Amino acid sequence: MADAASRLKNLFELLLGAPLPVRVRAWDGSQAGPPGAPALVLRNRRAVRRLLFKPGELGLARAWVAGDLDIDGDLYTALDLISGLVWERGEGARSRAALLRDPEVRAALRGLVRLSGLPLPPAPPPEEVRRHRGHLHTKRTDRRAVSHHYDVGNDFYEIVLGPSMVYSCAYWETPGGTLEDAQRDKLELVCAKLALTPGQRLLDVGCGWGSMAIHAAREHGVRVVGITLSQEQAAYARKRVADEGLTDRIEIRVQDYRDVGDGPYDAISSIGMAEHVGAERYLEYAEDLYALLRPGGRLLNHQIARRPQRDESTYHVDEFIDAYVFPDGELAPLGTTVTQLERAGFEVRDVESIREHYGLTLRRWVARLEADWARAARLAGPGRARVWRLYMAACALAFERNSIGVNQVLAVRALDSGDSGMPLRARTWN
Repeated sequence: MADAASRLKNLFELLLGAPLPVRVRAWDGSQAGPPGAPALVLRNRRAVRRLLFKPGELGLARAWVAGDLDIDGDLYTALDLISGLVWERGEGARSRAALLRDPEVRAALRGLVRLSGLPLPPAPPPEEVRRHRGHLHTKRTDRRAVSHHYDVGNDFYEIVLGPSMVYSCAYWETPGGTLEDAQRDKLELVCAKLALTPGQRLLDVGCGWGSMAIHAAREHGVRVVGITLSQEQAAYARKRVADEGLTDRIEIRVQDYRDVGDGPYDAISSIGMAEHVGAERYLEYAEDLYALLRPGGRLLNHQIARRPQRDESTYHVDEFIDAYVFPDGELAPLGTTVTQLERAGFEVRDVESIREHYGLTLRRWVARLEADWARAARLAGPGRARVWRLYMAACALAFERNSIGVNQVLAVRALDSGDSGMPLRARTWN
């Protein structure tokens, strides 16, 4: 079974209907494909079985996470080139059914079955989420999903995020700035949009490791309640609060946003949390936050958005992200988010896209992970570290290509008189 690489390359090109843009390197030492291009490395026959039994994005993801498949060369270039390898994607791609009717493709597939060894489907890597029956976005399933993503280990996240410990899009003055400065500027931008003043109460929904709560209390003199569903995050945040001497101004709770009942608050920040809420719960989320705000209070909702489709019924969740990164996470178009906030009673006063900033942020996170790879893999496990490297690099490209975006939506709960409390020229934060 020598020259497995040529056989793999030929099949990929049959499926794509175009020359393969990357090299293929197989476990038998063979190589095929354009010289100088990044190489898709299949380390064993199991990689082929994963692609045969689950063709498309999930099969590729399983092979990557398990270490059966790797990339030799620049990761971003390789991801850009191989994005068309997923069968279902691409305007000119033939359907799977049409491909399987092609005698040449069927012959190549039979050869790959022989090449792959025993025709048994490999078990998914242990990092893959095991699905449970029942409704999405109950308090129980949300706790489980959040734990999967955030309870990876605080030491691991320190490697990726750096001293700021902020796990959301930074706000860059220049591409050459530091990650710490850009994250501080993002937190300050949120505080400025909320117009925080000493003595006010701030609810930070999805408070993470406490960075927003600490910044708002220390720099603006507000009292903060931060809520998270992650036990590990809460423990870490409480220690940071104590080390800063801010325990009299900051309370960190392990609490679902649906269980907060001690309003009213003067302001609410929700930074990178609403992606976990889900479409069927989003109006409830907006209504709950509206009820927790005093009249005249402001909400800053910082959220990733997908592009709307002509036919929304055809939208499907990214298989890799759903299985390995954000279980049950859902992205909505910006217009949908604004509509739901307004349905809940909010008046949306400002929308700012900071899409390019997230590409810069993600590339810094990937660089930090790669620079301390051995320790990161030891702390979180090699499979988990590979998940984070792939998803962050792929997301950086998605933001840069304008496939997805991220927006800060500033909304107010107007007074009964209709007064928003906003100045005539509000964008003084710029």
